[in-house]
Amino acid sequence: MNKRSSSEKDTPNTQDSPISVRKMLVTGVFWRILVIEMILLVWSLGYRAATEEASAADLFWFAVRILILVGIIIAFVTFTLSRFLKKKIIYPLETISEANLDLNTDAPMVNAVELPPDTAKEITEIVDTRQRMLEAILKVSNERLGLVKFIRETFGRYLSKKVVDEILSSPDGSKIGGRRETVTILMADLRGFTSRAETSDPEETLRLLNRFFGSMAKIITAYDGMIDEFLGDGILTIFGVPERHDDDPARAVACALKMQNALQQLNKALEEEGIPTLKMGIGINTGTVIVGNIGSKIRAKYGIVGMPVNTASRIESLTVGGQVLIGEPTYRLIASLVEVDPPQTVMMKGLQEPLVCFPVKAIHPPYGVRLTEKPNKTRRVDIQLPVTGWVVDGKEITETAIEGKTLNVDEDSWRVELASNIDPLTDLKLQINFCTEAHCFAPIYAKVLHARNQQTPNIYDLKITAMAQEDRQVIDRWVNEMES
Repeated sequence: MNKRSSSEKDTPNTQDSPISVRKMLVTGVFWRILVIEMILLVWSLGYRAATEEASAADLFWFAVRILILVGIIIAFVTFTLSRFLKKKIIYPLETISEANLDLNTDAPMVNAVELPPDTAKEITEIVDTRQRMLEAILKVSNERLGLVKFIRETFGRYLSKKVVDEILSSPDGSKIGGRRETVTILMADLRGFTSRAETSDPEETLRLLNRFFGSMAKIITAYDGMIDEFLGDGILTIFGVPERHDDDPARAVACALKMQNALQQLNKALEEEGIPTLKMGIGINTGTVIVGNIGSKIRAKYGIVGMPVNTASRIESLTVGGQVLIGEPTYRLIASLVEVDPPQTVMMKGLQEPLVCFPVKAIHPPYGVRLTEKPNKTRRVDIQLPVTGWVVDGKEITETAIEGKTLNVDEDSWRVELASNIDPLTDLKLQINFCTEAHCFAPIYAKVLHARNQQTPNIYDLKITAMAQEDRQVIDRWVNEMES
């Protein structure tokens, strides 16, 4: 236990400071003894003067002897009584005071007070009461701190830790309502995972999805993004809340490129384990939204609302696996930092103006992330397979069938000839129209990249977004046989 020095204990108190027990007791004893002795002196002198014939000199020397005696008595009593009070009262009280001062430290523990065994009963009872009271207070405090820590750690998995801190620290943190903020929205989604999940073991699917989310969440957290929600096999991330930074758009793009590169590393591990690889598209948009608690007193969530969110979703829907597309508002803010391919302009339902998107290849320092190009394992091989296609509009598949055939294929890209005009970036559902070797093909999903010419029949380059693993193995075998 740290103790203050005697000089600190005996330092004269300022006008506003309370008097210490030591000074109060010693001073009180001294003056009371002095007053008593002065009364005795005056009484003795008066009595002798009245009852005895004594000269002035006799009375003077009598007074001197009395004063010397009084001084000796005062010194003796003050010294002995001071030591007694110090040992029996002052020291125990100062020990308790020192222990209480130590409670101002950050150490969450009950500091014991060690007193001499012959300390007065009342003082030991004070110490015992203090001990029990502190133990009760610290127990409740630790329980509260443990509960707050549990809340932060638990809900920090469902919300950003910064959002949890904001809600818990502010009296108005849980109120329904919001504020306008300019944010950058990152929307990431796995291609073809829904159809893949329908034919896979649920537990294996969930393990794979959690593995994917875990890898992506580490990157998003490193770039200070807030994961607003896991949307099935997608991730909605916001840059700019709960704290806004000037480089939110740049960090969002760097994060997206890093996520795509990380997915390639994850896919290498999946291939070694014999698990089909994953493909992800990422769309990014910047705009003003309403940020805050959405819902009611019964059920609420911290999130964002606004047209920029919908636009980010539209941009993401235009991507193919391995691609990062950014909207024009984001591009204008970081044009000097990014390398992009020529913009894509698409007129989409519900939008009054064409949607302009820029495929990002890299972002310059200080972020310094470049999209890793995936090497082509195979060259394009001429294979003609009869196919039927249907346009996919959002989550709906049109009823009008489009007949056609494949002209050549490689690992992820097909060139097909179709009987109808198809707009670029249209999603298609394809069905190969025959079975072979007791194998029938499942539906294949693709996105139209561009048309090769404008004559009928039309020829299009497609990017495969989802294909059953068994179908891919059959196609790969055919490609390998034709290459050899």
